[in-house]
Amino acid sequence: MANASGLVAPTLPSLRRRFSPTLGVYRSGFWSYDGVSRRMVCSSAAQGAEKLSPAESKARSKGCKLVGCGSALPSIQISNDDLSEIVDTNDEWISVRTGIRNRRILSRKDSLTALATEAAQKALQMAEVEPNDVDLVLLCTSTPEDLFGSAPQIQKALGCSHNPLAYDITAACSGFLLGLVSAACYIRGGGFNNVLVIGADALSRYVDWTDRGSCILFGDAAGAVLLQSCDSEEDGLFAFDMHSDGEGQRHLKAGMKEDNTDQELATNGSLLELLPKGSSSYSCIEMNGKEVFRFAVRVVPHSIELALEKAGLGVSSIDWLILHQANQRIIDAVATRLEVPQERVISNLANYGNTSAASIPLALDEAVRSGKVQAGDTIATAGFGAGLTWGSAIIRWG
Repeated sequence: MANASGLVAPTLPSLRRRFSPTLGVYRSGFWSYDGVSRRMVCSSAAQGAEKLSPAESKARSKGCKLVGCGSALPSIQISNDDLSEIVDTNDEWISVRTGIRNRRILSRKDSLTALATEAAQKALQMAEVEPNDVDLVLLCTSTPEDLFGSAPQIQKALGCSHNPLAYDITAACSGFLLGLVSAACYIRGGGFNNVLVIGADALSRYVDWTDRGSCILFGDAAGAVLLQSCDSEEDGLFAFDMHSDGEGQRHLKAGMKEDNTDQELATNGSLLELLPKGSSSYSCIEMNGKEVFRFAVRVVPHSIELALEKAGLGVSSIDWLILHQANQRIIDAVATRLEVPQERVISNLANYGNTSAASIPLALDEAVRSGKVQAGDTIATAGFGAGLTWGSAIIRWG
């Protein structure tokens, strides 16, 4: 099957049994999964477009691989004991229920954009790629510092003088997974060579610090990876599975604050009284913890199983399991369901809390730099959160 540029993603070893093709919308086109040949395709072209130019034929074998990672953290650390001074809680209560002991928080003078830029610079340095060789910057965040997006400011700060496209992706704690898949589609279907995927969030700015049920959970951080084009034999994204369910939005949200000032004004029927006041803002995070927990332990294992099936792999093929770092009990429950031993589960939740879109690249970066994750290792990763959204990907590092 041809994709947006008439290209076809790399072919992995064939399966013994057939799977039903999966189809979904990807921007102006589609991505599809051919369960017979195990090809992931990003496509807006009609099926059956078999005639390809020599250049397109050569690009049929194009894949993508993860070649660099980086992360950055604010300097301010807040412990559970620190929180016990402002809300009715203690270290044992928090750690037993969540697995969290510390979290990092941006100060009022610190910039999330600067933090994301630092993580991206480290990823480029590891990959030995110059900023001017970057073709695309994807910033996965729900907390940009500009309503219209912060990615272009990161592109500027990195010194990408050729003006590559840079834009934000908003999918909360699933954002990094969506960015990863988007980057792969740009490489496989758009001819891009180097794509930066950055997960960065400062949820501390939207936390009610008087609510002990939510303020204990979140921290700020940034993490980044560089995806690079490669031959199909080196392809590092084996399969993915992604979903959303707007019905669950009521369980985890940060909606617009209601402006009740109109009720205090005399009504004379003027147009001015009907217009927004120009000072809109978002409320603090509202979460039904029990429902989010039930949601995560139900959908995440199933999503990973689907992605493994698409990749033609079994759980025994996984070297590491890296989940969105939301709650240690969720991580443990998913690992148990998948029968992944604890020694193959990567978790840094205790040190940083829930850092939203930053949590997966942050955990990956620490594991790579510590020598735990080695080149060639197969990783099952999954994100889940507000929307509700969730997704998984089977990837290979290096």
